[in-house]
Amino acid sequence: MEVITDRLASISFDETENQKMISQMVHDFGNKEIRPNIMTWDESQEFPVQLFKKMGALGLMGVLVPEEFGGAGFGYLEYITAIIEIARIDGSIGLSVAAHNSLCTNHILQFASPEQKKKYLPKLASCEFIGAWGLTEPNTGSDAGNMRTVAVRDGDYYIVNGAKNFITHGKSGDVAVVIVRTGEVGDSHGMTAFIIEKGTPGFSAGKKENKLGMRASETAELIFSDCRIHKSQVIGKEGDGFVQALKVLDGGRISIAALSVGIAVGAFDAALKYSQERQQFNKPISTFQGISFKLADMATKIEAAKLLTLRAGDLKNRGESVTRESAMAKLYASEVAVEVANEAVQIFGGYGYTKDFPVEKFYRDAKLCTIGEGTSEIQKLVISRSILK
Repeated sequence: MEVITDRLASISFDETENQKMISQMVHDFGNKEIRPNIMTWDESQEFPVQLFKKMGALGLMGVLVPEEFGGAGFGYLEYITAIIEIARIDGSIGLSVAAHNSLCTNHILQFASPEQKKKYLPKLASCEFIGAWGLTEPNTGSDAGNMRTVAVRDGDYYIVNGAKNFITHGKSGDVAVVIVRTGEVGDSHGMTAFIIEKGTPGFSAGKKENKLGMRASETAELIFSDCRIHKSQVIGKEGDGFVQALKVLDGGRISIAALSVGIAVGAFDAALKYSQERQQFNKPISTFQGISFKLADMATKIEAAKLLTLRAGDLKNRGESVTRESAMAKLYASEVAVEVANEAVQIFGGYGYTKDFPVEKFYRDAKLCTIGEGTSEIQKLVISRSILK
């Protein structure tokens, strides 16, 4: 076990003052601005743009962005705290905050030129711009190396044709980081990342998905039809896109792990409260072993998931490789979220199956966490390769 335990020594489990401050701020903001609207947004599948503008003013849309670019200048532990606290209220809002921060914004933060950072990071951090990130295509989910969206060089421009799907903020995003093929199919150095602004000729949004859960987080297609992109919009060098994307996904998996923990905590909180209020046989159902043992298992697994997530965040803060640790956190936390939400519905009984109580939404939202940013099966592939190499 040395390959795992030798990286635990420097972790502190004490919540920092910044984490406490962020937790309280999100709690207060969420109860006022998010909680009263949860089911309205869910039923209508409304992406509440103005809510995100307000979160931008609080620094929640640029948590990891340095202050010199208008961001909050925090690290991954504060970021994890923010996502957990948002997701315990509404997973779909947490998902959009995570996608904006860890995918689009973080790709630019990690790999863009100084000029690109100066141009885009302040607008993303303030949420003047909402960010999208395009990797997945209709026929290439986990098999991103076989993408069919192509950019062909034409002087100082690239002509892009193709489509991306399952893109968070595909319609409402103001700017997208998109990875497209500039070389041979299957060549990991044959893909390039571009920054593409909304309104660019040939760049449009396609179908918005009608989803089981996360319904207030917009998911749509991106379509490219002879879209001309100037070479100045390339992030890094031509051919670097896929390698960049894999590193961005390491951070993205920490985001989904935090999102999963938040959803699990929200479902657990609701189930705990209900179990102490619901009377059967003249006593609260929490006094029955069948329920109390469920709660014990739920609480233990949530704590383990949170610790895995914080461990990955700590390594990320220190600039160490987190490929294995982020995959472990994402795998475990996402599966725990589904399990805890399922048990929460069971504790509520028939009421848990109705929209009058919150756990049915946590149940619907949780499943996405086992799919987005790489399925559970892909996480096991990443982990096993790391162990066996």
